[in-house]
Amino acid sequence: MAENTTADKFLIVAEKKAFDREHRKTIKFNISRYDIAVEKGRKQYCNMELAKQRAANIKNKTIDNLEKNLIDFEANFTRRGGKVIWAVDTGDAITQILEILQKANAKKIVKSKSMVTEEIDFNEHLEKNGFEVLETDLGEFIVQLCGEKPYHIITPVMHRNKKEIAEIFNKKFNLPIESTPEEITKFVRKLLREKFINADVGVTGGNFLIVDIGAVALTENEGNGVMSVSFPKIHIAITGIEKLIPSVNDLDLFWPLLSAHGTGQYITAYNSIISGPRQEGENDGPEEMYVVIIDNNRSELLKKSEQRRALSCIRCGACLNGCPIYKNIGGHAYATTYSGPIGAVVSPFLRGFENYKHLSYASTLCGKCTEVCPVKINLHRLLLYNRRDAVESGYAKKTEKFTMFVYKKAMLNRWLIEKGGHKIKNYAIRKLFSKAWGPRRDVPQLTPKSFNRLWKEKYSIK
Repeated sequence: MAENTTADKFLIVAEKKAFDREHRKTIKFNISRYDIAVEKGRKQYCNMELAKQRAANIKNKTIDNLEKNLIDFEANFTRRGGKVIWAVDTGDAITQILEILQKANAKKIVKSKSMVTEEIDFNEHLEKNGFEVLETDLGEFIVQLCGEKPYHIITPVMHRNKKEIAEIFNKKFNLPIESTPEEITKFVRKLLREKFINADVGVTGGNFLIVDIGAVALTENEGNGVMSVSFPKIHIAITGIEKLIPSVNDLDLFWPLLSAHGTGQYITAYNSIISGPRQEGENDGPEEMYVVIIDNNRSELLKKSEQRRALSCIRCGACLNGCPIYKNIGGHAYATTYSGPIGAVVSPFLRGFENYKHLSYASTLCGKCTEVCPVKINLHRLLLYNRRDAVESGYAKKTEKFTMFVYKKAMLNRWLIEKGGHKIKNYAIRKLFSKAWGPRRDVPQLTPKSFNRLWKEKYSIK
């Protein structure tokens, strides 16, 4: 198969990863560890279903009133000296961020984990403009060393085992090849501390934007997010338009739900609420704070009465860990920032249906993603809506249309199914569908008598 389209490349990479035993062994082990942890984390709830329903109601209502909530957030955030920057797309966001950095004569940037910055290729754009950008989350730091993209929403380096990571640090920093995870972590901690102290700008994402107090909520386990905010003179938080929650009082629901489904903790180690730059009488914090709020085609998703529910996602990664497709092909095969079921729903909108509609077909529709979602997004049904929209928008191939036309005609006309002998039918099926069925599976064989005919013979029906 020639690598002509994004879908073609997806099929090639997915097949390669699915039959890579070492890759599957690593993913199976890492996800199994998460499954055990998440099972323990969920036990803190006496009624998980009620908590999920409450969270879903809050997020759905917030998304349905998104315009007003965004305006209110800006008003409350700017009241304490913060500045909100509205960005239509990647180019707009990068242009405005560069203006801030150039005005401040900034050169060195430390960055905590953020999927939105991955979405806009933040590091690549800034490095091309002469800035030093350093990932400070340990997993993201390793991914950056390898020149890769994050493999997983929560665990960027899930596809690597400890032996491979030791080899990376041996090659990059001449650490002993037998270095343990603890020794590597100690080395990175020392390296990063110097970077935090000398950084001009700290960049973070935002797990939640709190409307009523105008603040950014960050949750993390390493303390690098706190230091990215505290040491540099300028803090830039980059986030999507959908990250809003109405009140600071909602955090007692959302923070534990996110941690329980993401890492299996009751609550993550470091939880921060940043409501603007350093105020008079405060000893630490940035002198300037900006929140860059990006659309990047989220408005296209918002237009859809069904798929807009995907904007309620709190980026816990639970649907990835539960998805049988993701567990076989891994995160990089998707070739998007957001992989797994949630990525299959939102990526066609963020990056274009014409090139990414195939992701909505990369699913068994088993419903596991919907089952584990902490905000009750009906993900497997949204995938079906995406498929519908892809066809209605004219993105289905001619061969697909013809196949479905023939199938529909046959299903609506019993005599067409019964017409011809089973040998002729089997020959036709082999010729038409053997390639689509795959090289590792035998094409099913039709029996001499259909179920319909057997039924009639058994009960003497004419």
